[in-house]
Amino acid sequence: MLIHSLQIWYQSQIPKSQRMLNCSWSVGRLNPSQKLSPLPLPTHKPKLRPNQPPFRPMASTVQQQQIQSTSEFLTLRSYHPPSWASNLNPLPSHAFNLGHFPTPIHKWNLPNLPKDTEVWLKRDDLSGMQLSGNKVRKLEFLLADAVAQGADCIITIGGIQSNHCRATAVAAKYLNLDCFLILRTSKLLVETDPGLTGNLLVERLVGAHIDLVSKEEYSRIGSLTLTNLLKEKLIKEGRKPYVIPVGGSNSLGTWGYIEAIREIEHQMQKGTIKQRFDDIISACGSGGTVAGLSIASWLSELKAKVTAFCVCDDPDYFYDYVQGLLDGLEAGVKSHDIVKIENAKGIGYAMSTAEELKFVKEIAETTGVILDPVYSGKAAYGMMKDMAQNPTKWEGRKILFIHTGGLLGLFDKNDEMTSLLGKWRRMELDESIPRIDGTGKMF
Repeated sequence: MLIHSLQIWYQSQIPKSQRMLNCSWSVGRLNPSQKLSPLPLPTHKPKLRPNQPPFRPMASTVQQQQIQSTSEFLTLRSYHPPSWASNLNPLPSHAFNLGHFPTPIHKWNLPNLPKDTEVWLKRDDLSGMQLSGNKVRKLEFLLADAVAQGADCIITIGGIQSNHCRATAVAAKYLNLDCFLILRTSKLLVETDPGLTGNLLVERLVGAHIDLVSKEEYSRIGSLTLTNLLKEKLIKEGRKPYVIPVGGSNSLGTWGYIEAIREIEHQMQKGTIKQRFDDIISACGSGGTVAGLSIASWLSELKAKVTAFCVCDDPDYFYDYVQGLLDGLEAGVKSHDIVKIENAKGIGYAMSTAEELKFVKEIAETTGVILDPVYSGKAAYGMMKDMAQNPTKWEGRKILFIHTGGLLGLFDKNDEMTSLLGKWRRMELDESIPRIDGTGKMF
């Protein structure tokens, strides 16, 4: 009840019918004509804000449901917000330990920076293996709430290569919850097996149930209606589903990156990072990460300017959506005052130009850091492009770039990347070359 009412946000951009594909490769179809009593199909594009209803207090029995572990990993912890965030409302009381935190911060030796500009990297791509990326931070709070509500399964939604859906599928399985994913794909592919590329392989390995919808259906119906259609179906089957919105981006999920700012502050206070940052830069794909970074930087002593490069929709959409998240936290501040949102969508969400892919390849070659092509790759490309066009704006700035993960998304670009990568060759060997064993003996 708590979370599903927050999914209002992506009503404007998504579609309808469905095909269920479970781990055993069978395909089914949700009934698209099913009536949703509380949610009529949208006929226009409303501007709705995902204000968070009060969180249900965590029952003491929740503590008995935590996974037993010899370490803190996968256990439920009591959550105490940083003092500077204590006036936000409501406050979460518990979170699961799902990620390997704190993630490292190190200097990023990017080429062709403006004079005296430094870029540092917050490696949230190293927050785990199957669970790598920024979504882990949100899921720590969202799944604690799901368990508190007695859920036995999770529903979420996203693109066919959604990092969030992959992370949710893995995290749910860690907590012994089934996971149902609604994935958006092209009209031509919605009736076919989606394959095993990238995130799909991990999702199917952990047994996630997958419903496919076309982009047109997604846009026409919206994510809220789609997830509620599946939710009602599962309830009729006797299940207790908990719905997480696209990207885990609601007011509760926002706490993941409020906590990340406290982590960054702690790293600076401990002397791990002897650097104060003027700017924080991140990709923006669903809004929750940026909302958390911006409100926390504004409230804390960090006071870094937050710039987000949106990879879908447009800045106006995200200013409005982030405002809804802030209102849901009773933050009392305008999104325009605490974050600058730039457009880095390019030719479309999850679509890459040759120039953008070449940039990803060159950054990997020169710095060893691999960016995903959908989120951090486009954000870094937008940042470097702006630095090249407006160097004086960035001169002397100390920047922290948030690497949000998404490496598996690169596997979906195999064909496009092939022509950009180095050539292979067969090693030339003469049959007369002697063999030498491990002791150095020749024979």
